[in-house]
Amino acid sequence: MTLPSPVDPGIYALEIQGDSMEPLYREGDRVVVSPTEQVRRGDRVVVKTREGEVMAKILFRQSAKQIELHSLNPAYEPRVLNTRDIEWIARIIWASQ
Repeated sequence: MTLPSPVDPGIYALEIQGDSMEPLYREGDRVVVSPTEQVRRGDRVVVKTREGEVMAKILFRQSAKQIELHSLNPAYEPRVLNTRDIEWIARIIWASQ
């Protein structure tokens, strides 16, 4: 796997908060996301809703109207969001743990 370089368009880093993706990502870990990478089923993604909620999840299912997101931590139920309620979705391309 190649590390992202500063010349990659639009990539940025986010810090994980919460425990919904434990044990893979823990609070304080940093992930690098790319809004230009195509997202596919099974990808680890960061999603921002139009209400301002930002979450790291696994893209489980995607249709024209909805996406279904899963956490790794079994204490969290899957989330189903209408695509109109999503501001953006970006694929996680690297993590610092």
